[in-house]
Amino acid sequence: MSNAKIIGTGSALPEKVLTNLDLSKIVDTSDEWIKTRTGIGQRRVSDEKTSTSDLAMLAVEKALKASKTSPEELDLIIVGTSTPDTLFPSVGCIIQGKIGAKNAAAFDVSAACSGFNFALTVASNFFKAGSSKKALVVGADTLAKYLDWSDRGTCVLFGDGAGAVVLSQAKAGEGILASTLTSDGTGAPYLTMPGGGSRNPRPKDEKERCITMNGKEVFKFAVKAFENTLLSALGSAGLTHDRIDLLIPHQANIRIIDHAMKKFGIPKEKVFVNLEKYGNTSAASIPIALDEALKDGRIKKGDIIAVVGFGAGLTSGANIIKWGV
Repeated sequence: MSNAKIIGTGSALPEKVLTNLDLSKIVDTSDEWIKTRTGIGQRRVSDEKTSTSDLAMLAVEKALKASKTSPEELDLIIVGTSTPDTLFPSVGCIIQGKIGAKNAAAFDVSAACSGFNFALTVASNFFKAGSSKKALVVGADTLAKYLDWSDRGTCVLFGDGAGAVVLSQAKAGEGILASTLTSDGTGAPYLTMPGGGSRNPRPKDEKERCITMNGKEVFKFAVKAFENTLLSALGSAGLTHDRIDLLIPHQANIRIIDHAMKKFGIPKEKVFVNLEKYGNTSAASIPIALDEALKDGRIKKGDIIAVVGFGAGLTSGANIIKWGV
């Protein structure tokens, strides 16, 4: 039994770039309006033929290569997604079959934008229970496929992407030190996709297969959840916020990130933000940012990394990691 540590990362994004200017031609908005309210300048959008598992596979291949791990070594695959290829089988099983990870159990977790933190926490607990020695954790979503392009309250926010990490057993005192997950189902109506599930499997109105959001309520939840979830995870790790070397937040809205920086007194150089380039990629946002931060030299051995997310459910999650590679 041991903590889990990240030994390899990978990410993937669609080629198509959709800028704020592009959006201003199809909905009543502007580059200034979007940037002022969200911090987003552009986002990536997948084509009709590209599924969530397709993007995930690209990120997985990179993570396996970076960690020098063969698929046969994996005993666990967990995918955080709310846009699976199909209701069943899971994206996890699709990936398991494609890479030939014949020794791995595979499944998905659905926690929307908190999906990666939920999946990472579940995998971490497998290690602590002695049930896993090498695992693959993926965050992947293609939310652009479910947008109402006439609703500027949602269509300006989301983009597509995937990120993956490979986990291995950590030495004492390193790896994933602590995790916190929360849910508040009373806020479920604030961010939802009404159609397509068992309650309304064949909606007559196509817009019922699109994301709907009460932006004001989601923002209020996110600001509070960010603070409380991070503090809880830090407390479980026996650390205070001044010990954080790099904060990697869910890339949803720059105002939420700025609020957290001000609240905790964390300087900009200790916060990784790529929101302007990709928008909100849901469960993929944190692993994409983690992969970029690592490649940019922002993470070194011994650093304390905090990853914090929030999303539909309403859910939130945080993991505190002492980097061990």
